[in-house]
Amino acid sequence: MNNILKIRCKNNNSIISVPLGSTLADAFSASQIKMEYGPVAALVNNKVQGMNYRFYNNKDVEFLSLYNAAGMRTYIRTLFLVLIKAAEDLYPTGKLLISAQVNGGFYCEMRIGREINEEDVSKLRSRMQQIIDENMPVSHIQCPVEEAIELYAKKDMKSKVKLLESFDKLYTNYYKLGDTIDDFCSCMLTHTGQLHLFDLVYYMEGMLLCVPSQKNPAELAEKTEQTQMIDVIREYHRWQDILGIRSVGDFNTAVKNGHATELINVSEALQDRKLNHIADEIALRHSRIVLIAGPSSSGKTTTSKRLAILLMACGLKPYTLSTDDYFVNRVDTPLDEKGEYDFECIQAVDTAFFNKQMNELLEGKEVELPRYDFQSGKRVFEGKKLSIGPDDIIILEGNHALNPILTQQIPDDKKFRIYVSALTTIQLDDHNCIATQDIRLLRRIVRDYQYRGYSALQTIRRCPSVTAGEEKWIIPFQVYADVTFNSALLYEISVIKDKVLSILEEVSEREIEYADANRLRKFLHYFRSIPEDQVPPTSLLREFAGGSSFKY
Repeated sequence: MNNILKIRCKNNNSIISVPLGSTLADAFSASQIKMEYGPVAALVNNKVQGMNYRFYNNKDVEFLSLYNAAGMRTYIRTLFLVLIKAAEDLYPTGKLLISAQVNGGFYCEMRIGREINEEDVSKLRSRMQQIIDENMPVSHIQCPVEEAIELYAKKDMKSKVKLLESFDKLYTNYYKLGDTIDDFCSCMLTHTGQLHLFDLVYYMEGMLLCVPSQKNPAELAEKTEQTQMIDVIREYHRWQDILGIRSVGDFNTAVKNGHATELINVSEALQDRKLNHIADEIALRHSRIVLIAGPSSSGKTTTSKRLAILLMACGLKPYTLSTDDYFVNRVDTPLDEKGEYDFECIQAVDTAFFNKQMNELLEGKEVELPRYDFQSGKRVFEGKKLSIGPDDIIILEGNHALNPILTQQIPDDKKFRIYVSALTTIQLDDHNCIATQDIRLLRRIVRDYQYRGYSALQTIRRCPSVTAGEEKWIIPFQVYADVTFNSALLYEISVIKDKVLSILEEVSEREIEYADANRLRKFLHYFRSIPEDQVPPTSLLREFAGGSSFKY
């Protein structure tokens, strides 16, 4: 029997010979590769694995550093585990909630029977640093689901117990750090000493766990103030407490007990209520231009259409325009660092002409609206004219809608700004929040497959460029919003689950994007399915799942 395995290493296109049963850490040592901020994990046949993974067959391997998104997620998960242990050590009867990714970190709540203060946060930060300095091992354990349930029950981790009780698998995994146990649905670092940088600060009556920047792991991620998002998160937490559904385990139990229709109706009613408040505020302020922006697949289009109806109910007459029609001619479009047309930048929009037309409309003048012909790359005029009355409103939806440069010549008292984001309204459990990026990616996979002819592979492959554009041209300007609207729905993952799973199955294991497809599939399996026919035709989810009563 051959006890030597051949590992194909993609980092340097070499073959690494290792004994049967060797770990990824052993293979990396044998490779003699030098890697800054790594390796923290690796792709093994395009599946993300921890460095304690053992080889029993020949494999393809790519070692990952913190410059890689999957590598950074591995780092962050381990940091979560250290925070959880610190909280258990200092406040054994308390409850830690890791709520959402905001402001360059993760917003956390610590429930200890009173409001926490800066001294509490300082103690937790110090205990975390002690755990890191001790370089404690992080153990990976696989066991039957019922055994894990028993362990979590002893620690009163109710959300984890409920999640596993609604899980259809025989076996599960968990990680152990000292006496602390938890699971984050993927791999971890092998020792706490690998955590070189973090911070924990008091933030809005809770805590902000600050993590390294993926672009420069030597520094903490840049902060973008997101006070409104924290308010939205807290509002949804209050609603969750009223419904008694905060985690996926709670949700699955409710669906199993026949309450799916009720959950859909309540979720839609909560969104309607929020949009009604926004429409009332616009009418009260006598705003003339409503500007709606948000990242890809946040639901801006349906939000603008539903808002238009509500504004009509307020006695106003809305007109919807698109910033796309104000693109400069293609020959005048700026080029990016690769020498390709940069359609994402604000300079791709003729802001001077846009401001001129908007001000003329506000003055009661008639203008001829442009249409951008994407085939020819030119702005054309086809005789479509518009003039608006004193009670009429322009709704403008687009990537740059909140960028002050776009509307710099329009008086501020005429504008009402809305930032749309899919802030997840449910968590896997108390320590596993669902990233808004994943919600939007799932929406985009379904929409692109059904209406744009793109495979899941193509959609996932475009993610880095889409995210880069959002981080540069959309997310920084959310601070100018008058209100943040949460487009996520409590039930949406359960509705699109089966569709997305079948689309993701088409991604080949040979593709590097298989890692994300596999991660999303594992995540989706935690949710019980809900039939799509229970979703109303006016739902924002219909923009992606299909069957909407709106025209797009």
